[in-house]
Amino acid sequence: MAETMKKPINTWQDAGVEQAWEQLTQPSTWDAIVVGGGITGAGIAREAARRGLRVLLLERQDFAWGTSSRSSKMVHGGLRYIAAGDVKTTMHSVHERERLMQELPGLVDRMGYLMAHYQGGFPGPFVFNTLLRIYDFFAGKKYRQYFPAAAFQWRAPYIQSEQLLGGTQFADAVTDDSRLVMRVLREAQRDGACVLNYVSVDRLCKEEGRVTGVHVTNQRTQQTLLLQAHVVINATGAWADELRQAVSDQRHIRPARGSHIVLPQWRLPSAQALTVLHPEDRRPIFIFPWEGRTVVGTTDLDNNGIANEEASMTRDELRYLLKVVDAQYPSQAIVEADVISSWAGVRPLVSSGALNPSKEKRDHSVWDEQGLVSVSGGKLTTFRLIALDVLAKAKRYIPNYPVGQFSEQLFTPMSRSLDGMQHLPKYLQRRLQGHYGADLPSLLALAVEGDFELIPGSRTLWLELRWAAQHEAIHHLDDLLLRRTRLGLLLPQGGLLLIDRIRHVSQAGLTWDDARWQHEIERYRTLWQRHYGIPNE
Repeated sequence: MAETMKKPINTWQDAGVEQAWEQLTQPSTWDAIVVGGGITGAGIAREAARRGLRVLLLERQDFAWGTSSRSSKMVHGGLRYIAAGDVKTTMHSVHERERLMQELPGLVDRMGYLMAHYQGGFPGPFVFNTLLRIYDFFAGKKYRQYFPAAAFQWRAPYIQSEQLLGGTQFADAVTDDSRLVMRVLREAQRDGACVLNYVSVDRLCKEEGRVTGVHVTNQRTQQTLLLQAHVVINATGAWADELRQAVSDQRHIRPARGSHIVLPQWRLPSAQALTVLHPEDRRPIFIFPWEGRTVVGTTDLDNNGIANEEASMTRDELRYLLKVVDAQYPSQAIVEADVISSWAGVRPLVSSGALNPSKEKRDHSVWDEQGLVSVSGGKLTTFRLIALDVLAKAKRYIPNYPVGQFSEQLFTPMSRSLDGMQHLPKYLQRRLQGHYGADLPSLLALAVEGDFELIPGSRTLWLELRWAAQHEAIHHLDDLLLRRTRLGLLLPQGGLLLIDRIRHVSQAGLTWDDARWQHEIERYRTLWQRHYGIPNE
């Protein structure tokens, strides 16, 4: 192992981003440089750092900017994988789901799922509940329960009732995916990892055919550096082939776009997730509650390549999602004007040549190529297992790689009782504990008058904006409103109707002058309209 690292800089506080960049300018060899700041890269950095490795994580955009802030927000076992014969993936996923619910209440929480059964429909109650027996067996708990039509309609009001036999309730979990990434990154930092956003890896450095480091650019300042590492880990997901082209001509990634729409919950009441088969292609679509809204998704389409830019939902996808809502909730008459926002993410499917991206396996793959270890595919739920598989490949490049048993617990335990928030409702206390973990005491200490008020139309406190602005490496306004908080997805016009109060709360932490604020507001407005509003084409 390389020399012992100095006390890690907290790169999200006290101008730490600049300090960390200065630290990189000192000649040194990292044990591992992880490229990619989504859930996969975060998980790898966390597991590497807890083993005492000198690890550096670099993200060319913002943390969770890509797939990991644009998922379906579900931590699930993959029930459909059982039907496809991939029992192993389901078993591992269910085990990890149960682990995350136990460790992260308030961030990863159990959510009821409902499946309606109609006369002549597939799957019928018997087949579906047979699959659920296996699902519950892996969890060691019985979540499944069948309800006749009247009792089921009480749990899923307004659904299509014609020829309804009844329905089944089971369980998975729901999360805020970008906050999950932040929690994992914070654990990596506490164990010594250096974590930086807006630092791009421009190309690999090679000596005698082997990867020995990376050339990087600080996107904030345009400074460049050459960094040395025993191994470079490519955790860029849907962009993995881009970095791999320096060591291989093979292409493995099939980028697939998944899009969602967000509706007011009063227009489409939803207390549990409803699994619906789309009337056109019989694909499963979820209609589920999230952060006080109702979300509908996802599509599953080939993205026809991938670039370093935002993904967007198309009008065809919008019509597709509205059609399934109309088929399942005809009495609600949901129309395009009801849509608050949309989001589209690109999944990193590992191509097997299937005609339809929905038929591709969701398991991950790892490639070891001359000092570059790449990973892609997989599920949000199994990020810990993916990290362990990657490190198993990477360890042969790292001198004195530590051996022995390491804890499976991912997150630092914290007190369930904290001064400063007893006046808040229990659900908000639980939410804050889940979202911020060991940082919660520092967050509460930051509060000023009015900070414990909810931002209208959300479950987010003004205090959370203040914290993120000061302590979570914000570089652009969309970092604050789309990923550190989700106000851009939950509020009309992306939250711009509240921009004066947002600016007032955030200004001290962001230290932007008036010109910078105006630039960021206009940049965000354009970005939101183009990629998170209702598509024009």
